[in-house]
Amino acid sequence: MEVTAKKNEQVANMVFGSIYPHYVNKVEKKGRTIEELHQVIEWLTGFDDSKLQSLIDEKVTFRTFFEQATIHPNAHLIKGVICGYRIENIADEFEIYRKCRYLDKLVDELAKGRKMEKILREEK
Repeated sequence: MEVTAKKNEQVANMVFGSIYPHYVNKVEKKGRTIEELHQVIEWLTGFDDSKLQSLIDEKVTFRTFFEQATIHPNAHLIKGVICGYRIENIADEFEIYRKCRYLDKLVDELAKGRKMEKILREEK
């Protein structure tokens, strides 16, 4: 599927804190922990627990969330299909959408039981 400007804006304007409980629910249902979820989020964004909580409390949008993030230099190694979109094919103009899909992919891998050292990608 192709990302559109409308879809990019729609996702960018979603409140991160409204989606976060779904991430928690997804990983906990599969036997993973909130601590592991936070480890994955911190790897991708640089946000520690207190910063993450303050962003949730402030009800920031995904746009603000990712504008404040320091995306991990190995994030480009996150590849594959999530929600019908091939991450590596998402155009640069839809950067927020791509970053959201990065996060979705990492949460998905965590929930599927993938080992943390595989999720937190390293250059080879």
